[in-house]
Amino acid sequence: MQAKVRYKILILTLLPILLTLVSLVFITIYWNISYTGKQLFMKVKADLTVAINTLSSVQQNQEKLLERIKNSYEFQTYLRAVRAGDTSQMVQLKHYLAEQKKTLKLDFLHIVSIDSASQDPDLRQMLPRLNDDGVYSGLMVLSAARLTRIDANLPLQARLPIIATPRAHSPSQPEETRGLLSRSLLAINGSSGTPAWFLDGGTLINGDTRIVDHIRDLVYDKGTLPERSVGTVTIFLDNIRVSTNVPLRIDQKNQKTEGRALGTLVSEEVRSQVLDEGKLWLDRAFVYNDWFISAYAPLEDVRGKRIGMIYTGFSEAPFIHNYLLNIIELGTILMLVLLVSGMLVYRGAYSLLQPIERIHHVVNAVQSGRNLRIGELGLESDNELSNLAEQFDNMLDLLQRRNNQIQAAAEQLEMKVEERTRSLQEKTEELQQNVKLLNETRHQLVTNEKLTALGELTAGIAHEINNPTAVILGNMELMRYELGDNATVVEEEIDLVIQQVGRISTIIRSLLQYSRPGEFNAPLEMQQIGPIIDEMQLLVRHSLGKQEVILLPELNASCPVEVNRPQLLQVLINMVMNAAHAMDGKGRIWLRSSDWVPQDTPVGVKIEIEDEGCGIPEEQVVRIFDPFYTTRKDGTGLGLSLSYGLIKRIGGTIEVSSVVNKGTTFTIYLRHKAQDNQALPFEGLLFDNSESHA
Repeated sequence: MQAKVRYKILILTLLPILLTLVSLVFITIYWNISYTGKQLFMKVKADLTVAINTLSSVQQNQEKLLERIKNSYEFQTYLRAVRAGDTSQMVQLKHYLAEQKKTLKLDFLHIVSIDSASQDPDLRQMLPRLNDDGVYSGLMVLSAARLTRIDANLPLQARLPIIATPRAHSPSQPEETRGLLSRSLLAINGSSGTPAWFLDGGTLINGDTRIVDHIRDLVYDKGTLPERSVGTVTIFLDNIRVSTNVPLRIDQKNQKTEGRALGTLVSEEVRSQVLDEGKLWLDRAFVYNDWFISAYAPLEDVRGKRIGMIYTGFSEAPFIHNYLLNIIELGTILMLVLLVSGMLVYRGAYSLLQPIERIHHVVNAVQSGRNLRIGELGLESDNELSNLAEQFDNMLDLLQRRNNQIQAAAEQLEMKVEERTRSLQEKTEELQQNVKLLNETRHQLVTNEKLTALGELTAGIAHEINNPTAVILGNMELMRYELGDNATVVEEEIDLVIQQVGRISTIIRSLLQYSRPGEFNAPLEMQQIGPIIDEMQLLVRHSLGKQEVILLPELNASCPVEVNRPQLLQVLINMVMNAAHAMDGKGRIWLRSSDWVPQDTPVGVKIEIEDEGCGIPEEQVVRIFDPFYTTRKDGTGLGLSLSYGLIKRIGGTIEVSSVVNKGTTFTIYLRHKAQDNQALPFEGLLFDNSESHA
C-alpha cells in the first residue's frame, strides 16, 4: 500500500509538470500547423494569383505581338497593295505571316477576312468581345477537326495519351484529341476605315511547357521552398494535365525530378469542387503520386464556360518531415525533464506516506459503506494533512446529515408527485368529457337551427306552391277532357306538365318530411328484408333500364326487423339510384343482406349497397348527410339526409366506406325491435374511409 501511495504522490506531483510540458508541445505543434499551415496556404494562394496573372499576361503579350506585326512596315506595305486591289500581294502577306509565326514562336498566325470570321463558329464567339482597340484574347477548346481548319499540324501536336491516375476516375477514352488554345484576334481596318480583316494568332497549350515553366520560375525560385520540396504548375483541359511540370518521379536521394505527368488526371474531389461547382480549391491534394499543398482555380473560355483549371502547389512531405523532427526534439526534452523531476519527488515522498495511508484506508472504508473517521494522525495541529483529516471528518458528518435529510425529502416529494399526477389525470378526463359534450351540444344547436329555418321555409313553400300546383294539375286534366280526341296532338306536353307538377309536389313533401318528421311518422311492422329488397329491384328496374347497371343481390338475412315498409323502400331506392349516378350509369351494384351479430348475439339486420363508382373524397364524406349538400347539378341535397333521418328514428344507423376511384359502400343497420329515437338527426353517424368491402 505504501508503494501505491508513493507512486500516486509521484504521479500527482509530476502530473502538472507533464501537463505543462505536453501543453507546450501541443501548443508548439498547433502553432506550427496552424500558423505555418496558414502561411503555406496563403503562399500557394498567392502563387495561384501570380499564375493566373501570368496566364493573362501571356494573352496580353500575344495581343502585343499581333499589334507589332500589324504596325510593321512589311505588313503595312502588303496591306496597302491589297487595299489598292492587288490580290497577288495577299499571298506575299500570308508568307510574311508564316515567317513571323516561326520567329515569334506562335503555333498559328493568319489573316482572315471579316466575312470568313463571321462564318467561322469559333471566331464568331470572339467578335462581340472586341474592345475599343479592336482586340480580344481568350481561351478556347477545339476538336481535332476544328484545329485542322486553323493549322494542319495542330491536331497531331494536341494529341495526348491519357494515363490512369490514383484517386481519379478511370479515363473514358485512351487519348485526348482536343486542343486548348490561347487565341487572340486583332481587327485590321479596310480602306473605308472599318474592320475588313482580322489577325488570328495564338498558341496551343497542349504539351507546351513554356507557360508553366515560366510561372514556376517566378514563384518557386531557389530559397522559396524547403530542401527537397518541389514546386509545380499545371494547366488542365477539363481534368487532364495538358501542360505541366509535375514530375512523373521524384528522386529524393539525388534531389532530381524525372519526366512530366502529361495526360494524367486530377483527383475526383478536386474535379468535383473546381470544375463542377466552380469554386476555388485551397487545401492539400493528391497530385498524380504524392500529396501537395495545392491551389486550383477554374478556367473559362471566351463564352464563360468552365473548360479546365490552373494549378500551383509544392510537395508536402518536406514540411511534414520538419514537423516530425520538431516533435521528436520536444518529446526528448519532455522525457528528460520528467525523469529528473520524478527522482526528486520520489526522494521527498517518504514523510507523507503514513498520514496518507491512514487517509486512504478511511476513504476506502467509507466507499464500502462503513462509518469510519480519520481521527488523529499524530501530526502537529498546523500540519496541512492534519487539517485535511479534520476537515474530511467534518465533511463526512455533514454528508451523513444531508443524506438523511435528502432521503426524507425525496419520500415526501414522491408522495406529492403521485397525488398531483392523480389529480391531473382526473382533471384531464373531466376536460375531455366537457369538450366532447360541448361539441355535441354545438352540433345539436346547428342542426336545430337548420331544422327550424327549414320548417319555416317549407311551411311557406307548401302553402304558396301546393295551391298553384293543384290548379295547374286540375286544369291540365280539364284541358285533356275538353279536347277529347284532339288531346292526342298535345298528349306528350300534357303528360310532361303533369309529371313536373308531380315532381314539385314530391320535393315539397320531402322538405316537409325532413323538417317536420313528427308529422310523417308511419306505423311500424315486422318485416323480412328479402321481399322488400326484391320489391325495390322491381321499382328501380324501369329507371335503370336504359343504363348499363347490373344489380347483384346476395340476400342472406333471416332475422325480421320492425320498420315501415314504404319508408325503407324509399331509403333503398335512394341509395341504389345514388350508386348508379356515381358510376355514370355503367357498372355493378352489390345488394347484400345478413344478420347483424355484433357479439355473437343477433340484434337485427345489416344491409350493404356497394358500387364501383368514382368514390367520395375524404373531405366530402363528413358532409354527405348534411341537408341541402349535393354535388349533382339537379340534386336537392335532401335524399341522404332524409334517408339517414328515417333510419335513425327507428334506432338504426348508417356507415359509409369509400375509396376514391374504387367505389363506395353504404351499410344500413336495422334493429329487430325498433327504438323510438328522437335525438339528433346526425348523432351516431359513422364514417369509414378505409378500403371498400368489394
